[in-house]
Amino acid sequence: MLLRTLVLPVAIAASVSHPRQSNSACVDPPIRKEWRALSADERNSYIQAVNCLAKQPSKLGLSTTRYDDFPYWDWSLDSQDPANSPIWDPVTGFGGNGNPNETVDLGGWAYKCVTNGPFKDLRPAYFGTRDVPHCLTRSFNNGTSQIGSMLGEYYSPEALATVQVIPDYNQYRIKLEGTPHGAIHSAVGGDLSPSTSPNDPIFFLHHTQIDRLWYLWQQEDPENRTMAFSGIKILVTTDNPTPPQATLDDIMAMNGIAEDISVRDAMSIQNGPFCYTY
Repeated sequence: MLLRTLVLPVAIAASVSHPRQSNSACVDPPIRKEWRALSADERNSYIQAVNCLAKQPSKLGLSTTRYDDFPYWDWSLDSQDPANSPIWDPVTGFGGNGNPNETVDLGGWAYKCVTNGPFKDLRPAYFGTRDVPHCLTRSFNNGTSQIGSMLGEYYSPEALATVQVIPDYNQYRIKLEGTPHGAIHSAVGGDLSPSTSPNDPIFFLHHTQIDRLWYLWQQEDPENRTMAFSGIKILVTTDNPTPPQATLDDIMAMNGIAEDISVRDAMSIQNGPFCYTY
């Protein structure tokens, strides 16, 4: 729920609805739509907005650019044949798999460049921890060198159902992150795999889907789940074998992109700085 709204994408991908949870500051929140629910003009306008943002200077003082989100990709609808999802359409979608005949060396590995669609000329500045401008890359896979099912069995409607019924927040977030969320990053591959996965514009539709699933989970028991939060604050390392527990009062630093915000103020999509619904 940390993706912030930009005026252009919201105007493109939103209509109004009355929320299940109300808030005096959030009236008729815009609806985040699934990619297929957008008209051809709305999809084209969204893609134009992403390309526009990719040309804007960094707000962090870097010599790079910035862009943000807004529709979502319900990949469970494509789990039977992910490689042929309309999301990859070169005209009305995000372009397809990387081209094996056009590759770029990134850390000693040949990564396949995306050579069709609206982002074929996108030039991400970083890959993992390295400053290395390169083409946008994808490598559809099923955990092997083959495309196969693209791990669709981990984000099918049936697989999601087993995640969404978990009542405990900590167990829920571990299963959601480790199974459907992680499977998409792995199956699309290329730029969506390392820590710089926002390089691929599909990242934001993927994470908006995660946001949507979390929201739906909260709505099953809003009184108890809206503020349900637990887990460790930082990753376990040799220097931090027993990291502290995370709390609602922890502050998420935005590094100048936006105002810093507490976890508590980011728990509802219709409270604090947020006002949208699904």
